[in-house]
Amino acid sequence: MRIYVLLAGLALPLAAQAQERGIAFVQAPEQSSGMAVGATAEEAFAAATAQCVEGGAMAQDCLQTNWCLPAGWSIDVFVQHQEGLHWHETLCGLPSRETAQEVAEVLCNRSARPYLIECELVQVFDPMGTPQIEY
Repeated sequence: MRIYVLLAGLALPLAAQAQERGIAFVQAPEQSSGMAVGATAEEAFAAATAQCVEGGAMAQDCLQTNWCLPAGWSIDVFVQHQEGLHWHETLCGLPSRETAQEVAEVLCNRSARPYLIECELVQVFDPMGTPQIEY
């Protein structure tokens, strides 16, 4: 009888983990980007790539940059180098919105990155992938 209780106890965390969703980010530098949630990395990256293509990039240019399971809180930071190049830095799997915003502040610390002429948190995503900043 004890072994059945132990096995049932092990199945619960596995069932909960199976229901978790991850978040994927792709980026086509200087062109487009995409973000999607999904049960698997493959599912989420496919949806994020489709979003990137809808934004004007070719699928082969949409590079897979981040995958987190569980998704946690995520950020998208716009960054521009003093020589003109610009890109987005995305991080996921963060424990709270407050932590996400603090990480963005660290990424945009001009003392640590004096070569940046622009750095701004442009989006925060909750663990379900819902954007938190309205434009």
